[in-house]
Parts: sequence; C-alpha cells; structure tokens
Amino acid sequence: MAHIIVVGNEKGGAGKSTVSMHVATALARMGHKVSALDLDLRQRTLARYVENRQDFLTKAGLRVPSPSCHDLPKIDQSTLKPGENIYDHRLSAAVASLEPDNDFILIDCPGSHTRLSQVAHSLADTLITPLNDSFVDFDLLARIDAQGETILGPSVYSEMVWNARQLRAQAGLKPIDWVVVRNRVGTQRMVNKEKMERAISMLSERIGFRVAPGFSERVIFRELFPRGLTLLDLKDIGVKQLNISNIAARQELRDMMRALNLPGVEIDF
Repeated sequence: MAHIIVVGNEKGGAGKSTVSMHVATALARMGHKVSALDLDLRQRTLARYVENRQDFLTKAGLRVPSPSCHDLPKIDQSTLKPGENIYDHRLSAAVASLEPDNDFILIDCPGSHTRLSQVAHSLADTLITPLNDSFVDFDLLARIDAQGETILGPSVYSEMVWNARQLRAQAGLKPIDWVVVRNRVGTQRMVNKEKMERAISMLSERIGFRVAPGFSERVIFRELFPRGLTLLDLKDIGVKQLNISNIAARQELRDMMRALNLPGVEIDF
C-alpha cells in the first residue's frame, strides 16, 4: 500500500505547496513512484505547479523524474446513500485508484478548514504542517499568553489532528506521524526566535508532534514556480554552478527529507 503524506495547515502563506512539490519531486528523483492530489479545488497551486513543470519539460525536451498530479474523480450523486458526503467518496475513490501503483501519495490541503481537508488528515500516515517562524502562525497550533511563554490550550487545528488520530485508532490504523516543519527561520539569534523554539518544544511534547527544519525565505522559490522546477532540477536545465544561496537551500531540503524519515527512503542527493 502507498504511504500517504498529507501537507496541512489552515493558514495561507506557510509554504505548503512549495514543501509539497519539493517533497514529491525529491521522492520521484530517488526512484519512487509518486502521485499528488491538490484538495484546494479553487486555487489549485500544487496542481498548477505540476502543470507548469510538464509544460516546461516538454518544451525544453527534457525528461526528468516527476510526480503526477490527479484530479478527484466525479461521483454520481444518485449513488450516494442519505447523509453520505460526496467529497468523502471523491477523495476515497482517488486514493483507492492510486494506492496499488504508487509508493507515495501526497495530498496538499487548502489553507482553510474544509470537509476534504478534514477527511485527508484522517488518511495521513505522515502529516507535514509547514509553519512560519512567527507567533502569528504559532496560533495555528495553540493559544499562548501575551509574553509568549505559557501555552493556554490547543487550537482548532490541533484539535482536528487529534480527532483524525482518534478515527485512525478506532479503525485499527497506525498512528499519524505528525511533523511540524519550521519555515522562514531567522539566521540571527533573536528574542522572538528563541521564544518560538521554547514554545514549539513545549507544545511538541504536549500534543505529540516532531519538529523538522524547513526552508528559509529565498527569492529562488518564486522563480521556480512558473517553470514548475525545484531546487533539484537546476543542473538539468543547464545551471553549471550553484550559488551559495542555492547550495544552502538544497541542504535545507536534504535536512528536511532526512527529518521526515519516510519509509524506504534513502537520501541520495
């Protein structure tokens, strides 16, 4: 059975689609078969990222390992029983069709609470939650006091993950491996950064997630999207020598992939 990776966060701008594309492409380049589902049916950022990649590679005449992105299948509403949700069936049908032929299925959730996102979290073997290094974004995980020192209680998102874990336990499935990926962490030692480190460490023990390094803020990520490329593709398009920023970004991706500790994955880039 395919290992299901869900990338979820109910706030926009945390880098979900960038993380999703780089994780999926890294796995594909390491020889794994990867399919993706974009549950943001309106914005479709990950789906457009993959489409951009296909267009660019075709025009450039390049063949580079890539994830495939799939739409949710249509469901005839007349086949539903009273009270059944059509989105549940669309997502279940998509996963069921992809599982036999893939090593990994990556599901990118929208930056808001939706029925699709809720169901996807209950399917996650690995849940990746990108989080900007700010107490504005920390509020996604928990409520905290004015000094940023005391955790007052979990957020609605953390409660949703808890409910997903309960559903999996009731179904006899293995627990979700929840990984919070810290994005845009400052390079300097600052009071706010140190408070964030302490708060995340406390919360990880309290509600049960692991912490992994993410991506720093870099211009290159904005430049890669229109061509559908990732940090791992630069040499394929003729970049002879990476600059210091690009080398550092590749190392960040390597560190993140190691921290995710996905089954059967050996980091070789």
